[in-house]
Amino acid sequence: MNLEEYRGVFVFAQQIDNKLSSIAFELLGKAKNLAKDLNTNVVAVLLGSKIKDLADELAAYGADRVIVIDNLELKDYRTEPYTHALSSVINEFKPEIMLVGATAIGRDLGPRVSARVATGLTADCTQLEIGDFPIVAKEGQEQKHNQLLMTRPAFGGNTIATIACPNNRPQMATVRPGVMQKIARIEGAKANVIEYNPSFTPNNKYVEILDVVKVVTDTVDIMDAKILISGGRGIGSQENFKILEDMAKALGGEVSCSRAVVDSGWKPKDLQVGQTGKTVRPQVYFAIGISGAIQHVAGMEESDLIIAINKDENAPIFDVADYGLVGDLRKVVPKLTEMIKAHKKGN
Repeated sequence: MNLEEYRGVFVFAQQIDNKLSSIAFELLGKAKNLAKDLNTNVVAVLLGSKIKDLADELAAYGADRVIVIDNLELKDYRTEPYTHALSSVINEFKPEIMLVGATAIGRDLGPRVSARVATGLTADCTQLEIGDFPIVAKEGQEQKHNQLLMTRPAFGGNTIATIACPNNRPQMATVRPGVMQKIARIEGAKANVIEYNPSFTPNNKYVEILDVVKVVTDTVDIMDAKILISGGRGIGSQENFKILEDMAKALGGEVSCSRAVVDSGWKPKDLQVGQTGKTVRPQVYFAIGISGAIQHVAGMEESDLIIAINKDENAPIFDVADYGLVGDLRKVVPKLTEMIKAHKKGN
């Protein structure tokens, strides 16, 4: 493999029902930073049917070029045609880096593509940067420069692993949604579109979709919330979440929770913040009755403002909080809610 042939930071731009997923914009934002360090360009790969009009939106969020494969075989996500399409793009255009969102689709697609193009894949990354590998030079081992250093939690979040793929290309990673930041939208951007046709030959690996049933749920997407009131095991019971719900209503926020709450059956997993839940970046994050285990902190530490309420003054959550209040949440939170309501009424 001639590594010098591989150039560019490519992003799989996930779309569902002809609507781009937010992870596509997040990956483009990170790709811009990586491409700057490598003095190369950012390319979005857009797969689907009748999706060409989405290309300009990708340019607006940082794509220098957009490779479009528009084919009826790609109308709905199916493993084999999507794997064929993306691996064909890699073989034809030879990207140095290929980023895929660690969504339900990306977790299925990424490993299959990496196997087909004979490269490695680091899954569920929370940090990406360009650097040397090995990170610390070792006698008798060549230290390679300008490598993609892919960082992810390991062993249940108890350690952080930094992984590289120095001998194969592309360097592939799936990236957890919510951890990268999109750039400010570039108004009026027009995409430099490359239409590519890898040709599709349906075979017995092509799943036939008989019907698509969409489930309607009342659960909000906590990743979009500006204010989150998050409860942990210290809440004490499912009924006590009414205290947090009242506060969220007063603030115009949403309720979320820790893994312990989900494991106890008090709240659905869609509301879980943390390494095995969702990564959130609200403007204000209230951590109430949450001890602050590393697995939870990994999902909320990028919040603009963190306020912790816990009766244990030595709880680790206070180490990451901007403001902390030691006290019984069953007394403190209702009092705060009353004060919020009074303030809003006064205004």
